[in-house]
Amino acid sequence: MSNQSAHQHNAACLELFAKLSEYLDRELEPDTCKKIEQHLKECPPCRNCMQTLKRTVEFCKSMETKPVPSELSKRLRDMLEQLR
Repeated sequence: MSNQSAHQHNAACLELFAKLSEYLDRELEPDTCKKIEQHLKECPPCRNCMQTLKRTVEFCKSMETKPVPSELSKRLRDMLEQLR
């Protein structure tokens, strides 16, 4: 088992996860960003998580947007209604 898979997330890790999207979108206060950056320097699993999320966001932004076909949209709405 690698160190990364054996990593036990602590309160700092959980706090980072809660703010990771806002951090990447540059929506946090400078002090909060500094705390996150310090944690990322010291925690390779969290750094890997952040890098993966960043790549995922970049990939999604690069995708061509297309409207959902009306038949699929109707089927999804019907399925959601059935779940209620």
